[in-house]
Amino acid sequence: MPPTTPRRADARRNISAILDAAQACLVADPAASMQDVARAAGVGRVTLYAHFGSRAELLDAVFTQVIADAERALAEVDLDGDERQALGRLIASSWRIVERSRLLLHAAQLELPADQIREHHRRPLDRVEKLIERGRQAGTFRTDLPVTWMTAVVYNVIHGAADEVTAGRLTLEQAPDVITTTLLSAFAPPAPTRRY
Repeated sequence: MPPTTPRRADARRNISAILDAAQACLVADPAASMQDVARAAGVGRVTLYAHFGSRAELLDAVFTQVIADAERALAEVDLDGDERQALGRLIASSWRIVERSRLLLHAAQLELPADQIREHHRRPLDRVEKLIERGRQAGTFRTDLPVTWMTAVVYNVIHGAADEVTAGRLTLEQAPDVITTTLLSAFAPPAPTRRY
């Protein structure tokens, strides 16, 4: 066995431990320091910085892992049938993921540029975009607004609800229904204009 193999295995274990510890630390305290993460991961600061040169780099890696886990979960959501019901199921599943990671998102928002955070959400947003396009073709969703705007509305309403929960103005239990009702109302085709 080449002498580098054990070192590579150690490095993979260290990276995995660091990412898991960073996620736990940042969910508990969005301001957690690199020292906090190193301590929780059971590694030294030198080891931590050897893999992640800055807090922003570490946050980016943690966010990448969280979004990949979310993508696997969302891929199992049944989006067949009525587009309104499919959107409700997608919101319910998405909300559970956002609810679990909302403090991590808060930490990312403090450290990472908004376009970088949005890029992390690209694949989940693609799923929403395709569902909206299907609903538009079926006449279920309005067609007078750009699909990209409607997709952005979904993203912003979900994260707005997370902010409301954090502020104590909305409960975790209320959020999925509030989000879904808001979006279905916003996406409903406009009533035909009456002519007199």
